[in-house]
This record gives sequence, C-alpha cells and structure tokens, in this order.
Amino acid sequence: MVSQDSAGRRAPSSYLPLYLVTDTALCSPRSVPDVVALAVGGGATCVQVRDKAAGGRALVELLVAVADAVDGRVPVLVDDRVDVYLAARARGARVDGVHVGQTDLPADLVRQIVGPHAVVGLSAATAEEFRRAAALPPGTVDYLGVGAVHATSTKPDHPVPLGLEGFAALLASAPLPSVAIGGLSAVDAAELRRAGAAGMAVVSAVCAAADPAAAARDLIGAWNA
Repeated sequence: MVSQDSAGRRAPSSYLPLYLVTDTALCSPRSVPDVVALAVGGGATCVQVRDKAAGGRALVELLVAVADAVDGRVPVLVDDRVDVYLAARARGARVDGVHVGQTDLPADLVRQIVGPHAVVGLSAATAEEFRRAAALPPGTVDYLGVGAVHATSTKPDHPVPLGLEGFAALLASAPLPSVAIGGLSAVDAAELRRAGAAGMAVVSAVCAAADPAAAARDLIGAWNA
C-alpha cells in the first residue's frame, strides 16, 4: 500500500528514489513515451516530462502520451507548465503534478491553482532558497529538487555545481524531502543516500542509454543497495 499524507497525496519517499526527467532529443530516435515505459518497467519511480523547446500544444500531447504509457504505475509530473498540467488533466490524463523552478510561478500560487491533491515540487540550490521553502505554509510543496550536484549539459542554465560534499552540507538544512539532480550516475547513489537525499533524478543516464530498462534497473539497484 502506498503511504499518503493528510491531503491524499503519495508520500515523497515512495516516488523520489529514481526520478526520471525526460529529454526529447536524448531519447531520439525512440519516442519519449517508449523510453519512459521501458524505464518505469526497469524501476523508475517517478517521471517528470520536460521539453523546453515544445510549444504548449505539443507539450500537452507529449504529457498525455507519457501518462498513457505509464498508466498510473508511478506519478507523472510536468516541468514548469501549470497550464499544461491543467490541460492534460482536462483531457482525462493521469497526471499527478508540477515541478517549478525559482523563476517560475511562485509555489504557493501553484498550489492554489492545482489544488490540494496534486504533487508540487520546487527546485532549490542555496541555503536562502531552502529558508524560503521552509517559510511556505505546510503542504505547499511536497519535495525539493536540489542541484546541480555535477555539471550537466541537459540543463545549461543550472546553478554552479555543488559537488557531493556541497550537496551534503546544503542538505543538512533541507526543510523537505529532497531529490538530487545534476549529472548523476549509479556511482553517486551511496553518497547521496548518506547525505540524506530521498532520491536521485536522472536525465541522460536513462534517456541516452542503449537500454533504458537496464539503466533504470542498475540505478535503482545502486540506490537500494
């Protein structure tokens, strides 16, 4: 049985361990839904659909297709676009929430728009951003995405990489369950867990893998070990 909070949302500990963020270009020539289906079959515990280049209509179609491929097995979130989340829900897709960054809609406003049952994630990379997240009303944000841990080409505008030691130092003051992101691979899993991370978010480690299912199995195996 999946644990839930008082609002009926899944507990972050159930979906953060292996958090897949999609990259349409890296998945090519395979489709994003095909890669996602393989990754979830291999052990991915959450999927965030991210495509900065897609227009609104195309992103809605992609989100709906990914939700159909996942078929409720794990939560499906969309990056940044609250409007796309709402549109996909209006289409009947099983989409669970939104992940927003520091320059997107404020998290408290996002919560008002999406309601109490959606998952809301928030990126944070500094102690000040942690303090602001802690000051939000309880239940506003479900988890933090923390990084970049390492430099990564999949998000060129990422903050200065924290490194594993910097990540561990920052996480000591984390007000919410936190998933690490930024150039991660299976070799990082043990140290991230020791630092207190609730999970690791990956992009190229799965999307660019020759066998996404095997890549996901290796990653979740390293995490669980």
